Amino acid sequence: MIRKLAALSLAAMTLSGPALADAKNVVLVHGATMDGSGWRDVHDLLKRQGLSVSVVQLPHTSFEDDVAATRLILAQQDGPTVLVGHSYGGAVITEAGFDERVGALVYVAAFQPDAGETLASLTERYPMTFETKLLDEQHFVPDPANYHQALAADLPEELTDFMSASSKPMTFEPFSVEFTRAAWREKPSFQIVTTQDRVLDPELLRWMYARSGGETVEIEASHMVYISRPQEVAEVILDAVAAVLD
Repeated sequence: MIRKLAALSLAAMTLSGPALADAKNVVLVHGATMDGSGWRDVHDLLKRQGLSVSVVQLPHTSFEDDVAATRLILAQQDGPTVLVGHSYGGAVITEAGFDERVGALVYVAAFQPDAGETLASLTERYPMTFETKLLDEQHFVPDPANYHQALAADLPEELTDFMSASSKPMTFEPFSVEFTRAAWREKPSFQIVTTQDRVLDPELLRWMYARSGGETVEIEASHMVYISRPQEVAEVILDAVAAVLD
């Protein structure tokens, strides 16, 4: 089922209602070249609902290390957990989501690979259009020259200038890792398609998400939807929390 949501069109009923009686857990995973600080607004919205919220800081040294960092945070959770990933973080939660604590997965403009696929094979199907700056033979960051337009055109340039300046070097290695399994095939998933995305083609997002049969929301936003539209993203995460509680 697909729900199409225009920017800022969601009513705040869920977020302004009473906090959840029994606190549950949400773990947030950021994408490539980012860190966990971008989740601040979503974190705060979820905390106000009585949820226990943790933010993973990915080392970006290898895919294995990023999954291990996520598992480390999952191991600290007491009870059912919703695991959320943005962009490259979707690949991480596809593997880390097999943890027995994880009750549902949320893909926020995120890769959702299946067994036998690599991130490189997915982007060959629908090529990414944003430019990168090579730091050496193994690491890259988004090109500062087009960071604003390519990644976050719906955010103030003052903010995206800082985001570009603080980009975290990302290794190419995870893009060649072939997945042997996918947690979304065994657990309920919720997905966000960003219709103004210039990093992951909206058609790629729709194609991946159609396979899971999970609930998909379309938001008129850039790739950085969790920063530009935190309330809408929090709403989707709350839907996943409700599914776990059921």
